[in-house]
Amino acid sequence: MSEEKKRFVYSLVFPGFFLLLLWGVKFFEVGMEISLVEGGVYPRRWSGLQGILFSPLIHGDWKHLINNSMPVFLLSVAVFYFYRDIAYKIWLLIYFIGGILLWSAGRQAYHIGASGLIYGLAAFLFLSGLIRRVRSLTAISLLVVFWYGSMVWGLLPFDFEVSFEAHITGAVSGVILAVIYRDQGPEPEKSALDEEAGLPEEDPPDH
Repeated sequence: MSEEKKRFVYSLVFPGFFLLLLWGVKFFEVGMEISLVEGGVYPRRWSGLQGILFSPLIHGDWKHLINNSMPVFLLSVAVFYFYRDIAYKIWLLIYFIGGILLWSAGRQAYHIGASGLIYGLAAFLFLSGLIRRVRSLTAISLLVVFWYGSMVWGLLPFDFEVSFEAHITGAVSGVILAVIYRDQGPEPEKSALDEEAGLPEEDPPDH
């Protein structure tokens, strides 16, 4: 197997496991005929701290889970593919920083779902791609944003049944990490001007 294929396969392993975990939790909830909503983040309540760990795994219904599944998978794959050396660190920090910020600043209600993680990963990839001048990263993020819906509107409190606070805190965590790890990740792509500037000077013609 070529190095490129190994890298791609590696990038699928953890995101695939996490996706299976999301669906496993939902099947367990439905099969046991219970609700896991109270396992979500409940801001500024000590018992709600457990949601920092469990909230992204819990979804209100099948539609909620389906809507979140492909974006969280694709964005996670992108992080593990392009940021192999620090992928686990980035992914877990977005997961937990977003949850801590949500617990600190969200409305006092149960917040569930992986959308905060999605916003965090998208914000990280988008800003890191701009900082490091990697067009493929920004293109992936924009594609997911377009496919997932107008993510910008998800940051605004238009629908109080949606945890816009999770979206905001997730995005903030992604931005923070993109800045902190601005010197790590894929090498910047050289433009035609950069490449031309790096060419050796030609000897003057003989007369």
